[in-house]
Amino acid sequence: MASSSSDPEKLMAKADKLTKLSFTRWNADWKTATSLYEQAAIAYRFRKDNEKAKDAFEKASKGQEMISSPWDAAKHMESAGALAKELGLWNEVSDFYRRASEFYRECGRSQPASDALAKGASALEDKAPEEAIKLYDEACALLEDDGKEQMAFDLYRSAASLYVKLEKYSDAAGFFLRLGSAADKCNAINSQCKGYLSAIIIYLYAHDFQQAQKCYNDCSEVQAFLNSDQNRCAMKLLSAYEEGDAEEVKRAAQSNVINHLDHVVIRLAKKLPTGDLQAIKKDLAADDDRDSLDENDLT
Repeated sequence: MASSSSDPEKLMAKADKLTKLSFTRWNADWKTATSLYEQAAIAYRFRKDNEKAKDAFEKASKGQEMISSPWDAAKHMESAGALAKELGLWNEVSDFYRRASEFYRECGRSQPASDALAKGASALEDKAPEEAIKLYDEACALLEDDGKEQMAFDLYRSAASLYVKLEKYSDAAGFFLRLGSAADKCNAINSQCKGYLSAIIIYLYAHDFQQAQKCYNDCSEVQAFLNSDQNRCAMKLLSAYEEGDAEEVKRAAQSNVINHLDHVVIRLAKKLPTGDLQAIKKDLAADDDRDSLDENDLT
């Protein structure tokens, strides 16, 4: 038979008793109870009883909160989140990692606070992608607010990649532009230019030539991008679209510059051109004709 010191049920019962107030107990003994919850959590996890281990870690986290140890409270919340993932309790995964992030913020630590949200997002990508994106967004915002944009680069990419999987291309491009803006603040010119080119390629893939062109024009106002290989690559792509030249689009999309982008963007580039190139060419010609008429209108 297991001794009470290693029997998680007995440890939990003892801990619960220490936290309940009664006529004979006026003050909860959270310090002792927390230690017992931690021992029980480890014992349950060793037994592979994930449901009970999760609950024990949640109680251990509450105990650490009560004895003013938010760092340890966060660690236990992360353990509970990992077990919730194993159990397929997706709503709880999100809640646990968010709570862990809040505890890290109490410690004034934006990096582990962001990491906790990113772990939750990664766990939810397949089963709850919309919630995963929210967590990635919050994780990025934490680092941005603390002036640590460079630490968020991988998070921007992960969120953009997930948006591409969901076929929400405008949102995906938005995250790459956000990466470019963050990289600008860190003087990470290569990452900045890659982010801008990635956004342009995504707009082209999504048949939104006008937005791709607008994005290119906006990004070209940034000197670092204007002088870059990524700018030249984007210009070749857009020119080929304007000419309605599918073969030239394919050649431009095989550029070595594109091969250094994220895999998700490379895959989209390899499928270019998408949409009706001749329709784009006609629309552009019609726009030119309208502009020409407006210039000649003397009334």
